[in-house]
Amino acid sequence: MQIFTSTSYTGCGENMIQVISLTLLSVLAASAQVIMPGRCPQTGVQEDFDTARYLGKWFDIQRLPNTFQKGECCTATYSLQSPGVVGVLNSELLSDGTISSINGSATAKDPSEPAKLQVSFFEYAPPAPYWVLSTDYENYSLVYSCTDLGVLHFDFAWILSREPTLSEETLGELQGILSSMGVSVHKLLTTDQSEATCSSMSL
Repeated sequence: MQIFTSTSYTGCGENMIQVISLTLLSVLAASAQVIMPGRCPQTGVQEDFDTARYLGKWFDIQRLPNTFQKGECCTATYSLQSPGVVGVLNSELLSDGTISSINGSATAKDPSEPAKLQVSFFEYAPPAPYWVLSTDYENYSLVYSCTDLGVLHFDFAWILSREPTLSEETLGELQGILSSMGVSVHKLLTTDQSEATCSSMSL
């Protein structure tokens, strides 16, 4: 979205931006996304990221609310699609008992920063950032994404695990990283990964 400004509005341009920003904020807030003031924060990512070790299945433990993830038992499975291209399969169990899945692909825009991936799910839609902030490859992964709107930005974050559960200690450490970036960790949603709920996902 573009915000119209002009030198002919000197004296009221700032008020106009504030009004538009507040209106935009109220509309976006109703969509259950996390909207924050200002531009996307600058943050470091996993050093010496090894894509091959990252492949495989991850369970969604906690996430910031978003409009495209509605269910429980959410998983992300990554595979090598072709040299430099990672295949992405996201699955979730919806409230009506059906399993929803979507396929996409991820690539590193800059090979020198392999932890900063760009994920695409639709041919004509712009890719979304998928930054691996921290991972040990065998237990946990902390993923951050941000969409910049100029005066505001969308925050997206996921805490992932190789198993359906993650220790409270590790969870706290990963939440601490997000908090240090200004991410609203109190808004994180916990995904139901219980066997009673998710048994149909393994069929």
